[in-house]
Amino acid sequence: MSTKPVPASAPLTFDLPQTLIAKIESQRKRSGLRSTSEVVRLALREFDFGGYRPVVLEHRQISVRLPARLRKFLTQTARKKNVSVGELLRAAVDGLAAGKGKK
Repeated sequence: MSTKPVPASAPLTFDLPQTLIAKIESQRKRSGLRSTSEVVRLALREFDFGGYRPVVLEHRQISVRLPARLRKFLTQTARKKNVSVGELLRAAVDGLAAGKGKK
């Protein structure tokens, strides 16, 4: 009877907002843990995944017509900012609704 070897740990990379990075560091110091990985493993052990209910915002896909120059500008800006065109569109519409448009 053969048994499969237990895989070694492997890195997992993901984005976190700076607020959570600071929280991890604070928890690491407070708990006397040696690494970010130890803090994340602690969080995963203690988290109630059964009771977790994600916040789901209702979305709807729309199509809009944009002049070629504006589309090219959006594509270039998205590349420079390392975000999607959709993220830029959402920020622009949100800014308009909140009165944050260009001055």
